[in-house]
Amino acid sequence: MQPPRERLVVTGRAGWMGMGRGAGRSALGFWPTLAFLLCSFPAAISSCKILKCNSEFWSATSGSHSPASDDAPEFCAALRTYALCTRRTARTCRGDLAYHSAVHGIEDLMSQHNCSKDGPTSQPRLRTLPPAGDSQERSDSPEICHYEKSFHKHSAAPNYTHCGLFGDPHLRTFTDRFQTCKVQGAWPLIDNNYLNVQVTNTPVLPGSPATATSKLTIIFKNFQECVDQKVYQAEMDELPAAFADGSKNGGDRHGANSLKITEKVSGQHVEIQAKYIGTTIVVRQVGRYLTFAVRMPEEVVNAVEDRDSQGLYLCLRGCPLNQQIDFQAFRASAEGPDARRPVAASPAPAAPETFPYETAVAKCKEKLPVEDLYYQACVFDLLTTGDVNFTLAAYYALEDVKMLHSNKDKLHLYERTRELPGGVAAAGQPLAPWPLLSTLALLALLPVLW
Repeated sequence: MQPPRERLVVTGRAGWMGMGRGAGRSALGFWPTLAFLLCSFPAAISSCKILKCNSEFWSATSGSHSPASDDAPEFCAALRTYALCTRRTARTCRGDLAYHSAVHGIEDLMSQHNCSKDGPTSQPRLRTLPPAGDSQERSDSPEICHYEKSFHKHSAAPNYTHCGLFGDPHLRTFTDRFQTCKVQGAWPLIDNNYLNVQVTNTPVLPGSPATATSKLTIIFKNFQECVDQKVYQAEMDELPAAFADGSKNGGDRHGANSLKITEKVSGQHVEIQAKYIGTTIVVRQVGRYLTFAVRMPEEVVNAVEDRDSQGLYLCLRGCPLNQQIDFQAFRASAEGPDARRPVAASPAPAAPETFPYETAVAKCKEKLPVEDLYYQACVFDLLTTGDVNFTLAAYYALEDVKMLHSNKDKLHLYERTRELPGGVAAAGQPLAPWPLLSTLALLALLPVLW
């Protein structure tokens, strides 16, 4: 077996694969990547069901159902079924870029495979799931499919790190920086050699720059003999307990159960364990919106081919400066003598349903008694949205930190992250009171100087 440090470097990135005539099973790896790109566009109308069409086609043509060179009629039938599904949802998808991309993709594939538009269709087929008794990882799985076990006794234990996104939205990076961001539209949270995570944020109120996460896509890339490429997709009011192809593990490979998805609370809480990369992901729906939290080894976080583009990934480098909101300055304006919010200081227009400052504080303290940044984020969200569900979003985000963060001394962050010289971030550290200390020192020296 390769040493663990080397093991995480030699694996190539999953890429695009063509689908010409006679495309085999590996060629259909194109579809998870396509699905990821399609759902990276914000849906114009929530009733558009293009993701359902994508998933049905992929499950009908992946795994053991992958069409071989002599299965062109079967593949064409699946394409016609896919096209029929898109036509059924056309009325509600007119403004959805993902829908139009799927339509063009179907046309291209039908042309490549010489499929006629008229002909038989096929019903979508789900993958055969493992038996109920196969919920535990196979005892004979290769050691490489268990990240922690692959570390030998003489090796240092892996160092884990955490990233979370919740609320309006608030981001805690892998380096424990805490930011409040606008980031409307599709943004990458994580992109390394093994995992892609992308979120789509939509306005909470009409005409407001305040946004929350309405869609989430996670791609687990092919990894040696452990897992097939898998896609997980969630959006508002749709938190699946399975991957896009209907499966709940990593596929047909020897170490498939090193990737598992578990439903903790139906429609509200899903946990994904990717043991082959030592990673745990928690996805929740709280109210109308989604939250995301991950625990990942630093080695996996930094396993990227193009380090120059790392700044694009929010969990690693944080939000761009022009996308950040200083919610503490906003809080200070709300704490003024008349506790009124100046319009210029608020990222959201005043609305009758938003909470007064005192009410927001009281509701947040019920769930978050420690006045840390999660508490402050809760108050901010109630003031800007009037949606009491954001209280629970902040509460569960902190609960996920308690479960996933490896340093129990950094669960609570109390001061806004500041950038030190050289771009080094200091998170969870109070700002040093240098002006006060300088004044006290000068006063102490006055009798001597006098």
